[in-house]
Amino acid sequence: MGSSAANSPASSPQHLRASDAERDEAVDHLREQFAAGRLSQDTFLHRMGSALSARARSELPPLFADLPPVRRPAWRQALERLQAAVSDLRRVRPPAFRRTAVDDDWAPLFFPPNSSRTVFTIGREPGCDLLVEDTTVSRAHARLTRMPDGWLLADLGSTNGTTVNGWRVREPVAVRVGDRVRFGTADFVVCNTQEDGDPVAPGT
Repeated sequence: MGSSAANSPASSPQHLRASDAERDEAVDHLREQFAAGRLSQDTFLHRMGSALSARARSELPPLFADLPPVRRPAWRQALERLQAAVSDLRRVRPPAFRRTAVDDDWAPLFFPPNSSRTVFTIGREPGCDLLVEDTTVSRAHARLTRMPDGWLLADLGSTNGTTVNGWRVREPVAVRVGDRVRFGTADFVVCNTQEDGDPVAPGT
């Protein structure tokens, strides 16, 4: 199958690509420094632009080299602990082509069974083929399309995005067994099994 739009990370730690989440975290940290009066407006805007355009992780730490760490207020620490607790309690309704959890954090996403259908929807809308009951998941979040040589995953303009192995899906990308897929903050690992008559996905 051709190359995926979700490019593989470089092997050298110095050249690992910065993810959207890492760039967003850097921008949030810069905002805190600006709010604390440690950055001028011009410096803040310049560094924010650098953070948003950073391609490698190694480009982010120099943006804070001359700044002291920002101590998060107690209310923010409490909010982050609450958000983590809510995330731990999150439950995803199992559809026909998903089973029990692989581990505590990643639920298995099985490819749909072989049939005449080629398109399967994923989202919070009850009519979706894969119903994910999570508030970070859009009603019509993503789509799986069966191709002759495998599967393509596309984001349907969701609010919180779709990622494959940490990279944001901006156009249809190939997904295979072992890929880690995130819809909003709902985490799945693509699985395949021949047990109990489960189908083998094309291209695997």
